[in-house]
Amino acid sequence: MQPPRVRFAPAPTGYLHVGSARSALFNWLFARHHGGEFILRVEDTDESKKSQEFVDAICDPLLWLGLDWDEGPYFQSQRKQDHTAAIEQLIDDGKAYFCDLSPADSQRMSVEAGLREGYHGWSRDRNVADGDGVVVRFRVPDEGSTVVDDLIRGRVEVVHDTIDDFVIRRGDGSPVFFIANAVDDHDMGITHVIRGEDLLNTTPRVMLLWEALGYGVAPRYAHLPLLVNEQRKKLSKRRDSVALSEFVAGGYLPEAMLNALALLGWGPPDEIEIRPIEEIVSLFSLEAVNKGSAYFDLVKLKHINNAYIKALTPAEFVQAAAPWLPDHYDLGVVEALASEVQQRISTLSEAPGWLDWLFVDEISEYDEKAWAKAMIKGRAADRVLVELAVVLEADPFNDPELLETTVFEVGNRLTEELGARVMSQAPLRVALTGSGAGIPLWEAMTHLGKERTLSRIAAAQRRLGG
Repeated sequence: MQPPRVRFAPAPTGYLHVGSARSALFNWLFARHHGGEFILRVEDTDESKKSQEFVDAICDPLLWLGLDWDEGPYFQSQRKQDHTAAIEQLIDDGKAYFCDLSPADSQRMSVEAGLREGYHGWSRDRNVADGDGVVVRFRVPDEGSTVVDDLIRGRVEVVHDTIDDFVIRRGDGSPVFFIANAVDDHDMGITHVIRGEDLLNTTPRVMLLWEALGYGVAPRYAHLPLLVNEQRKKLSKRRDSVALSEFVAGGYLPEAMLNALALLGWGPPDEIEIRPIEEIVSLFSLEAVNKGSAYFDLVKLKHINNAYIKALTPAEFVQAAAPWLPDHYDLGVVEALASEVQQRISTLSEAPGWLDWLFVDEISEYDEKAWAKAMIKGRAADRVLVELAVVLEADPFNDPELLETTVFEVGNRLTEELGARVMSQAPLRVALTGSGAGIPLWEAMTHLGKERTLSRIAAAQRRLGG
């Protein structure tokens, strides 16, 4: 196979949908696997969305993912002259015609003729003159069918009498999606079109235009499976997290998101799902893409993201997590404790929740359940706090292992004295962090320091006594 030329051609909507990001990735993977070219084209024929803001909403997420393009971005709005010339060619060849009927007119005529809803070529022989509000329709052949040999879905045949003469130029003179796509794909030498299955029904129309314009061999098409949520419903921005920007803001790594998107409808032959993008490129094939709907599993995405977070070095973790870390954090302390945090988080945005207690002067709020369990129900918690204050006053706070031994010795002594198990770590954790769970205390305490440790123990004693 000659090196392919593929294109990702989204309409500017103000955000990049995860489905569109998956389409971009599969185009990019196909191009990179076969040594081809990946082209970015913006379908910005909507005048209200021809702004840099809308373009950035497409390009920035692609760059975040690392999906570099070889050409573009091209803008469909800048090629209107070429689209118009193609429309005029079709009119001159008798393959398109003017129509001044409104949808209501077409519907009324269908009812009067006892035909199904739709447009039935009413203006084919009316010799309508061009003018304001007049559209141009493509004259669909009366007989035969158009076959799409889809690389994923197989043979799809559409009989021509099921396709109404469709509009290729609006009443305001602007070209419609179908003609613009056919012209641009031809002029840019596109060999493969990889996109969502929701566009499969438009493909026969584009292929009819391609043939009518005498363009020769059409691109090969591959329509990717629909993305669904856990209820197996099509992803919707009204009820699902679908904007890629939400995942960027939520603390997902681009490498993890790429990995997860690649698994939406495709899987590696060895079933090892979490792997570098270079390996995914080498293994990718359209033939291995499933026809069935692909479940966008947020739990699985978090699992993949956690794996990539764990794989970061402490320095890399600090750099990646920096946008979510408050300015008053000591990044040196964060790096020293990074490995413990990395094991416990699924997204970078969760990192502060494990570290906040280290960077405040005092605990202003305690988890009531943790307080009740460790302080109220915990055996001899008041004695534990008193003795911890004494032994930690003498500790140099420079050896995590010594701190651990010192704290557990308090519990062991009281256990022997009272003849029942006494926990010393649980009351200390709640006193220092305000919570019953977190990263290991010992190294963290060396960064918290003796003064703040003793101050928090004293504050817990006062609260317990009160």
